[in-house]
Amino acid sequence: MEKVIKIGILDTGYKSYTIETGILSDYGFKLFFYNGEKEDLKSKILFASDKTGLFVRHTVIDREFLDQLPDLKVIIRYGIGYDNIDIPEATAHEVKVANVQGYATHSVSDHTMALMFGCIRAIPAGEECLHEVFNKPPREDIFELHDKVLGIIGLGRIGSCLAMKTRALFREIVAVDPYVPDSHFDKTGVKRTNLATLLSSSHVISIHCNLTAETFHLIDNHSFESMKLRPVLINTSRGAIINEADLISALQRELIHSAGIDVFENEPPTEKQEPVIRHPNVISTGHFAWYSEYSSLELQKRAAENMVALLQKKVIADALN
Repeated sequence: MEKVIKIGILDTGYKSYTIETGILSDYGFKLFFYNGEKEDLKSKILFASDKTGLFVRHTVIDREFLDQLPDLKVIIRYGIGYDNIDIPEATAHEVKVANVQGYATHSVSDHTMALMFGCIRAIPAGEECLHEVFNKPPREDIFELHDKVLGIIGLGRIGSCLAMKTRALFREIVAVDPYVPDSHFDKTGVKRTNLATLLSSSHVISIHCNLTAETFHLIDNHSFESMKLRPVLINTSRGAIINEADLISALQRELIHSAGIDVFENEPPTEKQEPVIRHPNVISTGHFAWYSEYSSLELQKRAAENMVALLQKKVIADALN
């Protein structure tokens, strides 16, 4: 009897897995679901011990994890970010890794704009005081965009999409991204700059870079103190790119106008993060910028297709090693 190739979903949470089940079964792969405790690493390793492929979201995949799974061949990260996966260790263990790039480009850029407008126009505050101060703005420093500068940190798919959508709104759009050629800046109509200049000259700053050792706490107390124009700060990328303790300090010292935050240093957020979430000049959403009716289905479909392709030893655009 031919051996059944087992594929495991280590981090469940989507409404249905009909898409993955259908695509994988077409190729003779069988799908299994981990139903144990989220933080129980031993149970996760036991579940994964006979799996050839794994779908993950938040589980940390490091040397300790990989050392105990000699039969594992492929890991697919649901989503774009992959900071929870040690790529060099996976490569050393001969495990192929891929994410799903570009599936939520419009979704995240739309959500970024929603947070941006909500902050600039003080929408939540306006709703809260509607009856008390009707026909009066909830704060005086509500501004227009036509003469302002948008600064984008990370001009990849999402940052570029945001630039294309907003270039008619702002006087100028600047960006910093050392991994993107000048030709792409020209194509998107964005001016290349350095981080120090972007921080000091932007009225709105939006973060769209990956979380790496290089970008961890990229926005810290020093960054906030260099923001000369009290900008609106938007983060729909990864929480740890901003030092949240320094963010609270910046809000208290009025170094920034406001912040729109969809991602947090700890997720789900803990009680220690309540000062960020509940601050009157912060709009907080629960890491769902990636979601739309279309993008959620596209994510699961592409994840399953990437799994099949890597198991068949094909070269794919989303490969990370």
